[in-house]
Amino acid sequence: MQTRRPSAALALLLVALPTFVRAADHQGDVSAVRVVRHMDKHPGSSELWEPYLAQWKGRHLVAAFGVKIPGKTDMGDIMASVSTDDGDTWGDPVPIFNHQERQGTLRFAYANAILYKAPEQEVMWAFAMRCPMNYRHSEDSQLVGAYSADGGRSWNPVELAMAYTGPLICVAGPYRVMDNGVPRYLFPMHRNTRRNDPLGSRDHFVLSSTTLMEWSLAAYVPQPVTGPKVFLHEGNIAPGDAPGELKMVMRTADYEDERKMTDPPRAFSTVSRDGGRTWSPAQQEPDLWNAKSKAFFGRTAFGTHVYIYNDGPASPAPGSRMALRYKLKPAGGGWGAEKTFYDAGIKNSYPTLIEVAPGDFRAVWDSGTKDRSRTHIQFGKFRVARP
Repeated sequence: MQTRRPSAALALLLVALPTFVRAADHQGDVSAVRVVRHMDKHPGSSELWEPYLAQWKGRHLVAAFGVKIPGKTDMGDIMASVSTDDGDTWGDPVPIFNHQERQGTLRFAYANAILYKAPEQEVMWAFAMRCPMNYRHSEDSQLVGAYSADGGRSWNPVELAMAYTGPLICVAGPYRVMDNGVPRYLFPMHRNTRRNDPLGSRDHFVLSSTTLMEWSLAAYVPQPVTGPKVFLHEGNIAPGDAPGELKMVMRTADYEDERKMTDPPRAFSTVSRDGGRTWSPAQQEPDLWNAKSKAFFGRTAFGTHVYIYNDGPASPAPGSRMALRYKLKPAGGGWGAEKTFYDAGIKNSYPTLIEVAPGDFRAVWDSGTKDRSRTHIQFGKFRVARP
């Protein structure tokens, strides 16, 4: 008996169907979960990691992520995928930064994709870290940029004008403030030169720009006034509790040994009341867990703060960086009870969210299996109700 093959039209339909995770496959308040990209589509890669998300216009979204080179801790290519139906389906990615492309006689690898769409510009920006290919990890990188004028379908690299010339690590995107009617962008950064140099440092700082092309040092975040020094890193800037105040919540680790968590494992925060020019000494957030993993911190249009984080430590395997949890803090109130953002019995990390309407968020994060991290990039929708 001859087996009938599906028609070309049916085959095309099957390919076009969105890749999704059924609601029964996970617990948590994120919905409409989709797989943006799986590492099976990238033969030779070791991971897909650290995604970022931006809105071009309306239902047009762009997700960027890293495609890791085997043998490197966190270096590879940066790719971007486009969705024109609010994340339901995602197109094949295009390169933003490609480690195969030479710059003269040099080749670089890249890490930590970041996307940003300034409301007054008709382009989308991509930022990442650039490091020579002979490096094992990206702890001593420089900032690199590119822009897209067609909604993320193609990218044009640009050489940024850097008044700050030291090594840096970026994880969260620029935050826009208005300064006498002129937009100014604050870019949270940290450095970790202490990993390879006993006389190096682990400092959190902020860069500033009015153009997104040139960047200068705005300020450092002071260490806590009391207690031991803390490795402050991967901070997210959002509006604070008081009018005109900015607040940044940061991932933490032991300052002397970055493999260890703080005791207890807590996020730290700092505030600025002068538009990001100075920041208060970092202090512990007693209600916010952080176990050496990037968390998302932001505020809704109606004033509720959101904190999304991993509930477990960064290591050891296999129980590390599994479920994503969240807490909410209404304006004038305190942090509420822990709730589940996404839990499927698999590894998850590095959530990034954007607010597309008051309280209505779109999210990306990297996911894996029960025993392996970062095999695919996921997308979902998340809503915060008005208090």
